[in-house]
Amino acid sequence: MSTAPNRRYTPEEYLAIERDIEAKHEFYRGEMFAMGGASRVHNQVTFNLAAALGKRLEGRAGDAYVNDMRVKIPATGLYTYPDVVVTCEKPEFEDDVLDTLINPQVVMEVLSDSTEKYDRGKKFEHYRRIPSLQCYVLISHDRAHVDRFLLDERGQWVLTDFNGLDALLDLPTIDCRIPLSEIFAKVDFPEATPGEPEA
Repeated sequence: MSTAPNRRYTPEEYLAIERDIEAKHEFYRGEMFAMGGASRVHNQVTFNLAAALGKRLEGRAGDAYVNDMRVKIPATGLYTYPDVVVTCEKPEFEDDVLDTLINPQVVMEVLSDSTEKYDRGKKFEHYRRIPSLQCYVLISHDRAHVDRFLLDERGQWVLTDFNGLDALLDLPTIDCRIPLSEIFAKVDFPEATPGEPEA
């Protein structure tokens, strides 16, 4: 991610700028970080996830947001844009513009070569500071593979991975199960290189 002009902004300045332009930026400690465009696979997987969740949440309490719903982590001050975010609680927003959610229960990120380290590391550290968050999902972009981190009753994040198009992603937080064949519909994966594990 590249940075905007080198100056410090207040959260209020950041929100005013962000709401007035089409480009999206993360914000942390006074700095704005431009978010790059997504690949075809990334967009397809995100669309598939949104469609699958929409079908399963229809007629139920719960809201799913895709791409443009900003999330703030009050404990750290990070503003970011998850690929998909879900809450089955009453949504809580930072202000009356209703474009910055502060109480997600499920956050989903579609990985890329350039963001995987951040999504698995520092970004997850930020997300774990959200009191309402119970489930963090990372979706591979190059194979049928999903990692689900679920907060257990002891406050520990437990990893379960789901492999192959026949697998069923279980999201107990929102009582949903989604076949990986739906998540990765219309996605062609590159062939695995020798010595690389296959899904």
